[in-house]
Amino acid sequence: MNIRKRIETAATDFTPSERKLATVLLSDYPYAGLIKMHELADRAEVSQPSISRFVIKIGLSGFPELQKHLVSELREGDRSPVEIHATSEQIKGGYLNGFLRLASEQMASAGQAVTESQFEQICDLLADSKRAIYAVGGRISDTIAQHLSFHLRQARERVYHLPRDPEVWPEYLLRMKQGDVFFLVDFRRYQKNLWQLAKQAQTQKVQVVLMTDHWLSPATRHASEVLVVPIETGTIWDSYAPALALTEALVTRVAEKTWPQTRKRIEAWDAMRDGFKERAHEQTDNG
Repeated sequence: MNIRKRIETAATDFTPSERKLATVLLSDYPYAGLIKMHELADRAEVSQPSISRFVIKIGLSGFPELQKHLVSELREGDRSPVEIHATSEQIKGGYLNGFLRLASEQMASAGQAVTESQFEQICDLLADSKRAIYAVGGRISDTIAQHLSFHLRQARERVYHLPRDPEVWPEYLLRMKQGDVFFLVDFRRYQKNLWQLAKQAQTQKVQVVLMTDHWLSPATRHASEVLVVPIETGTIWDSYAPALALTEALVTRVAEKTWPQTRKRIEAWDAMRDGFKERAHEQTDNG
C-alpha cells in the first residue's frame, strides 16, 4: 500500500493537526514528505511529535520509514520494461486468457479508484462548450489523448490535440484562456517536458486534468483533477486497457450529457464525410 492510500485509509481517525499535516503531504505528493522533519512541521504548522504520531497512525515505524517508502514510490514510477521483467511473474496456463484476466482485474480496480462524483465533475468540464479542450500524452500514452480528442471533436467544438513536437507547444499555450481544460496523460517513465507544459498551463489558470498511475506523475502538483488508473499487470509491459476504458466512459458520458448538440454535429460531420466519398468516386470514374 502506498503512502497516499495509507493516509486516505486512516483519515477518519485523524486529529485536527493530523488533518493539516495530511493536507500538506497530499497537496505536493510525494515531495512534501521528502523534506526534513522540522521543515515539514513548519510548513504544516504542527509539532514534530505530531508528525511522529501521524506516521505511526498510518502504520509505519517512524519518519525515516515514511521517507523510505516515498523514495521507493518515486523509483517505481521510473522503472523500465527491462527492470519490470526482472521481477515479473510468468503467466501460467494459456497466455492470452491469463493476460486478459489481469487486464480485466485492473479495469475493475479503475472503477474503484475513480469516484462517481469525480467522474461526473470531469465530464462536466469536458462538456462545457465555453471551455476549449487541449489534450496530449507521453510517448505511448498519447494514443489515449488522441482517442479522447477524436471523440470529443465529434461532440463539440474547440477540441485540440497538441502535436508531439514541443517546438509547437507555445502556439497552443498562447491560445489557452482561463477556465479552459488541459487533459494530460502521463504514466510511469514520466516525461519532464509534460510536467513543464502542465506548469505553464496552470499559470494561465487552465484546469489541468491529469490521467496517471498510482505512483503519480510529477505533473500531479499542477493538476486540479487527478485520475489515478491502475496499469501494472506484472508483465513486461504495463496495460493501458483501463485507461482506454475510462477515456471511453468520459467521452460517451459527455456525448450523452450534450446529446441534442452532439447529434446535430455528428449528422453534419457524417454528411461531410459522405460528400468526400462521393467526390472521390466521381474522380475515379472520370479518371
